[in-house]
Amino acid sequence: MLFFLTTQPLWVSGAILVVLTTALAMIGPVVVRRWYPFDRLDANNEIAGLNFTAVGVLYAVLLAFAIIVVWEKFSDAETTVGQEAGAAETIFRLSNGFDAETGADLRKALSRYLEVAVTVDWPAMNRGTMGGKTRSARQALDDAYAALLKIDSAPGRKASVLSEIMRQLDVISQARRARLIASAGTVPDVIWIILFGGAVLTIGFTFFFGMPSLLAQTVMTGLLSVLIFSELLAIVAIDRPFSGIVKVEPQALANVLELYTANAKERDKMDQH
Repeated sequence: MLFFLTTQPLWVSGAILVVLTTALAMIGPVVVRRWYPFDRLDANNEIAGLNFTAVGVLYAVLLAFAIIVVWEKFSDAETTVGQEAGAAETIFRLSNGFDAETGADLRKALSRYLEVAVTVDWPAMNRGTMGGKTRSARQALDDAYAALLKIDSAPGRKASVLSEIMRQLDVISQARRARLIASAGTVPDVIWIILFGGAVLTIGFTFFFGMPSLLAQTVMTGLLSVLIFSELLAIVAIDRPFSGIVKVEPQALANVLELYTANAKERDKMDQH
């Protein structure tokens, strides 16, 4: 259910998670008032108020902590993609330090990896279907390492340039692994249970307060529900940084891929002349 909400447009997730739950929450005080008259509820306001304060504070702390954690993970995912793209561009620059044929083989391998990362990895992460779907990207990365090892065995190699390219290729490999892990989500199932259970408990407490105006109590309960479930919607929306409407796009990698493609076309034109 949570993955379904994550992958839907924001208005669909909002309608289910905020509008529907708020409507149900506003029915609660009306139902309770039918079974317990105002005078019976009013007598418990003092004790209920103390309990509600404790529950509300504990839940607010948990909710704030969850939002901070998922936002940090989302920001880390953006940084990871930027590092992956930056390493690929650095390799492109350094590959010019080798002869034309050797550098072209390495650039071709990296170009293939970037293409597969954009066209295969990202849709797979968006659907939550990693594994076999990302095998082609892993193979393309292996080909890039193979091209680099061929350079290592070539005579007259430049050790310092080769070492730096190897380091940058390791950065790409680690960044890819990090984003595949991040695509599975940040919040564990047990925390989701506590988050939604705490929301139900906190809102349910308001049903048992005795206010002279049932309409005012219903409206206040609805506003509390909107606030809580809007924050839960934010957590759901960014928990999987590569899925849904709020996600990290592969634009950084696509920009570097354009650089590789433009270079390949330019060299082809030079070879034809």
